[in-house]
This record gives sequence, C-alpha cells and structure tokens, in this order.
Amino acid sequence: MQPANVLQEWVSRLDRRTYAIIVGAVIGLTGGLIGLLLAVAGPVIAVGLVLGLLAGLYVLTSVSAALYGVILVTLVLPFGTLPVKIGLTPTFLDAALGAFLLVYLFQWMTGRRSHLRLTPIHALVALYAMWLIVSFLLGMRHAPPTATALRQFTETLLSIGLTFVLVDLLRDAATLRRLVLVVIIAVGMQALVAIGLYALPDNLAEWALVRLSRIGYPDGGVIRYVEDNPLLGERAIGTWVDPNALGGMLAISAAMIAPQVFARRPVLRYRWLTLSVLGLVTLALILTYSRASMLAFAAGLLFTGLFRPYRKYLLLMLVGAATLLLLPQTQAYIQRFAEALTASDLATQMRLGEYSDSLRLISRYPLTGVGFTGTPEIDIYTDVASMYLIMANQIGLTGVFIFAALIAGVGLYGRRAWDAARANPELASIHIGYHAALIAALLNATADLYFFRLDFQSSITLFWLVVALALASSRLALAESTVAKTPAFGYYSAR
Repeated sequence: MQPANVLQEWVSRLDRRTYAIIVGAVIGLTGGLIGLLLAVAGPVIAVGLVLGLLAGLYVLTSVSAALYGVILVTLVLPFGTLPVKIGLTPTFLDAALGAFLLVYLFQWMTGRRSHLRLTPIHALVALYAMWLIVSFLLGMRHAPPTATALRQFTETLLSIGLTFVLVDLLRDAATLRRLVLVVIIAVGMQALVAIGLYALPDNLAEWALVRLSRIGYPDGGVIRYVEDNPLLGERAIGTWVDPNALGGMLAISAAMIAPQVFARRPVLRYRWLTLSVLGLVTLALILTYSRASMLAFAAGLLFTGLFRPYRKYLLLMLVGAATLLLLPQTQAYIQRFAEALTASDLATQMRLGEYSDSLRLISRYPLTGVGFTGTPEIDIYTDVASMYLIMANQIGLTGVFIFAALIAGVGLYGRRAWDAARANPELASIHIGYHAALIAALLNATADLYFFRLDFQSSITLFWLVVALALASSRLALAESTVAKTPAFGYYSAR
C-alpha cells in the first residue's frame, strides 16, 4: 500500500475529538514557527521563506512546474542565495535544479517514465563532460580545489546533464511551446526591471539593488558605468549584476522570441504582445551597452530572416541600421562600435591584452590546459573575455575541439530536422527560435566568458538549456515525421 493511502486510512479512523486536537496542534505549531521566524529574520525574509516553501512543495508535485522554476530563477534571480547556510550557501538555482532533477528521477522510480529518448549528439555531450572531469583532475596538480570550486564544477556538470534530461522529458510540441511562453514572461520581467533601474537616479537604483543583499547579492557598488567611468554613462544590469552577462541573456532570449512575431502559429495569441515584449527586451539590451550582445542578437535575427516566413526581419534590420547611423541621438552608441573596431577604447585594449596573455598560456599547455583550480605559474591567468579562449586555457585545445564537434553536431542535426519541422506549424517557429538563440549565444561568447566561467552558473545553465531545447525540437520533429510515414507501427518506435 502506498504511504499516502496508509496515512489517509489512519486519519479516517480517528475520532472527531482526536482529529480536532491534532489539527489544532498543527495550526498552533505552524503559527508559532511563523511568529518566531518574523521575530528572528524580519518580515521580508519570513514572507519569502513561506512563499518559497509553498512554491517548493508545489514544484515537487509537477516536473513541468519544476522546469519552469529553473527557467524563472535563471532569468529573474540568477545570483540569489537561500538565507541559510548548510556548510555552503545554496543558491536559488541549486534549489531549482535539485527539485527538477528530483521530480524527474521520481518519475523513473515510480514507473511513470520509461524508454529514455536521446539523440546521436548526446555521445559528444557525454564525451565533452568526461573531458571536463579529466581536465579538472589534471588541474589539481597545480592547486587543490576549494569547496566553492567543487560545488561550482558540480553545478556545471548538472547544467550539461540537462541536455539528457530535457531531450527525454520534452516529447510533445505543446510543452516546447510553453517553454517559449515562460521565457517571454521571465525575460519581459527582467527587461522591465533593468529599464526601471536604469531610469531611476543612481542613488535610488543603488538602494533598491542593495535590498537584494539579504539573498546573496552585493551590498554596495552595484551600479555599472561604461568603462567604469560615471562620466561615460550608466549601463543596465537588472538583477544580473554584470551588464555584459545581462546583455548575453537578453540577446539569447530575444533571438528565441523573435520568430514568434511572424509565426504562422505563434505561442501568444496576440502578436502585438509578443512584439511589445521583444521591444522591451531590445531596449534593455541596448541600455547594457554590450556590443558583443548586440551583434549576437543581430546574428540571431539574420539567421531567422533567412527563412521564408521571417524575411521581414531583413528589411527591419536595414531600417534599424539606417536609424542608428543617421539619428543624432544614436551617434554615441555608434561611436562605441567604432572604438571597438579600431581598438581605441580602454575596454577593447584590455581585451587585446588578455587575448595575448591567453595565447601565451595556450602555447605552454596546448592539449589539456591548466584545469579549473589554479595556474602552475604566477605570470599566467585563465580569465579572458572570450569563452573559447578561456576554454582553451582550462581544458586545452582538445576540449575546444570536442566542444566544436558537439556544436557542429547540434547544427547538422537541426538542419536534418528542418524539413520535418517546417511542415508542422506548431514546431516551425520554435525550432528556428531555439537555433537562433544558440547562434546568438555562440557569437556572444567570442567576446564574453560567462557561458564557461564557473562563478556565473546561471549563464552556463542558460547556454545548456538552449542546446537542450535545440536538440529536443529537432528530435521531436524527426520523431513526428517518422510517425507520419509509418502510421501503423511508427508511433511506438519513434515516440
């Protein structure tokens, strides 16, 4: 007999007086604990913990709710931590990922899920994850790992593991489409926060952001400026702490949302609402002054515009480019791009210096890199403003080659699935959107390191979520195409 049935039978046998005593005791105990929490932690923390507990209990009842929780935490509160410490301080993302994986495993243990669905590309994903482990172990020759480094590396492996879980979990177009809706809601909220904080006076915006210090955010110095110079203007950061990290997230999300505006079967019924969210996200992206992220979004739009239903974006891109070039109000923004191309600004010059140092490190440790725990020599360092160079620094050119093969495999698998996806109006726009988001992430990564740097777990999780969604949409398109061709038997073999 199930534990729930045993408990229900036991409760049904209680007489009314005993039942009333038990209910009263539970209510009294709950009220006392809430009162103690209010007295010790304050009303904000108390309310947050109670709401978080209720949300956590709900999440444990639904794998979809758990997945939505991962996306919401990743996009809205990426660096939030629980106001408790258990040896280490767990982050909201740790809790969300843990709950999601726990519910998924429960489905296997209870027999509600069977027949693992994967793609041929998962062999490369597994090989890449194993190489990361090898690099981590080899790097321990140079310095022992800290508890934080071990936790962050484990979180990175869990994020990569999402590609296996999500592809198996997402077996119908409706679920994939709902995920785009969740992204629209979450990134719309983040864009509103970023724009709102940018519009506030600096001291008021600082005061508002410092309120988040109770959940692990910095307690001061959070407002960011172009080249860290207040005279050059403020940069939007939202709740992402870093404007470049925020810009990367916005570029990826905007590229995913863009196909919905002209889709035959959009996720949102009202196209004007999708367009409004896309406009807000684009404005927030512009206010980050992240040049790499803007170019990444443009690449995502260009990719989307190559497909027949979405070629209106090519014209819109031309109009947007002409507007930026001609309007007097945008000349300062254009100047920032010109400075990057001519390496005349401080940020670009610092990047070039980092690239030179990185190439020196790669020449010394070309095959395996130096790992994640430290460097063997005091004159070299691993952090460099490019995901591909920091990869080469830490996991060597071997790891970069495996990663490149993995991404190429995702692209080829997506191209193979396109003929099937475009015939299905439920899948076509999201299939393009997921791959456009991946292209935006890959281009943005040329000038930023957040999709690989261990202390930016939300960026890493976002990247592998996009990889997983691209693979899931391709697998589903191919599976449904197989079903259509073999209706008598294919349903069981493909799904």
